[in-house]
Amino acid sequence: QVQLVESGGGLVQAGGSLRLSCLASGLSFSDYHMGWFRQAPGKEREFVAAIAWSGGRTTYADSVKGRFTISRDNAKNTVYLQMNSLKPEDTAVYYCAADSGLMVRVTPKRYDYWGQGTQVTVSS
Repeated sequence: QVQLVESGGGLVQAGGSLRLSCLASGLSFSDYHMGWFRQAPGKEREFVAAIAWSGGRTTYADSVKGRFTISRDNAKNTVYLQMNSLKPEDTAVYYCAADSGLMVRVTPKRYDYWGQGTQVTVSS
């Protein structure tokens, strides 16, 4: 049974930082590209960042470029999202997801497995 478990969310003031983690089990982690997505109330789920299975390629949404960094540790079956210079508009539930496709993708429906999400709230 595949499980993706996010942690590290919370309440932070604007300009602050958080580091999200996603621990994967039940799959061959190093065979999957990993992504972070977020969903704010009343909005569709949107792409945040993704990283290739090897960690050699990353891609980011324009809204987070230069502020967020995605990384992974295949020995620990974990993907991270370091979020700096947080803004109130970053407030959302953040989800990690695993994709078995050949290329790193940004479309949520292409991902095979999802975590339950972790809440990030940025106060102004």
